[in-house]
Amino acid sequence: MAVYSLEGSQDSCYPDTTVLVNKLDIRTQELLTEAESVLVTSCSVKLEKTMRFENVDFDYYKNLHRQMFSDLYDWAGTVRKINISKKGTVFCKASDIERIGTLKFERLKKQKFLKEMKNDEFLDELTDLYHELNMLHPFREGNGRTLRLFVTLLVRNTGRDIDFNNADSDLLTIATIRAAQGDKSLLRSVFGELVLSP
Repeated sequence: MAVYSLEGSQDSCYPDTTVLVNKLDIRTQELLTEAESVLVTSCSVKLEKTMRFENVDFDYYKNLHRQMFSDLYDWAGTVRKINISKKGTVFCKASDIERIGTLKFERLKKQKFLKEMKNDEFLDELTDLYHELNMLHPFREGNGRTLRLFVTLLVRNTGRDIDFNNADSDLLTIATIRAAQGDKSLLRSVFGELVLSP
């Protein structure tokens, strides 16, 4: 689970804690992280194999989150209502998420979901998309996992492949932080290693 700085640090949390209110009524962060890992990982693996890449828009993205996290959180699939930041990175204002998310997916649709691009252009656009959706950070929790699942489905839809299990998670984190600071070169390099061309 991410450690965020919040506007109202106990939003959606049990009283006097930063543990998110959850359907299993787990009240310690360690146990909730464990439960999340088991439930979300198994759901993600299943979705990666069964989810069709069609009618893709911002609602599709929110639905991925809903399916991954609905066993734990009532708010799964809904955009956050508070502003958040993490390790100095300030994410999209809550009031702008719906509008910007919709525009991002409209642009992706116009780009034919990157399907007809040659490898260099594809990697450039994939890097930009990953960065932009990361900065959107539409959910209260589970943004990275939703983003990685979506990117996996998107990449496979182009006839390429990607496996985030092969990624150095620390390097990917550093790359996303650098991208948030304006330098996307490391993030592009990470995708250059992860994406397998047809």
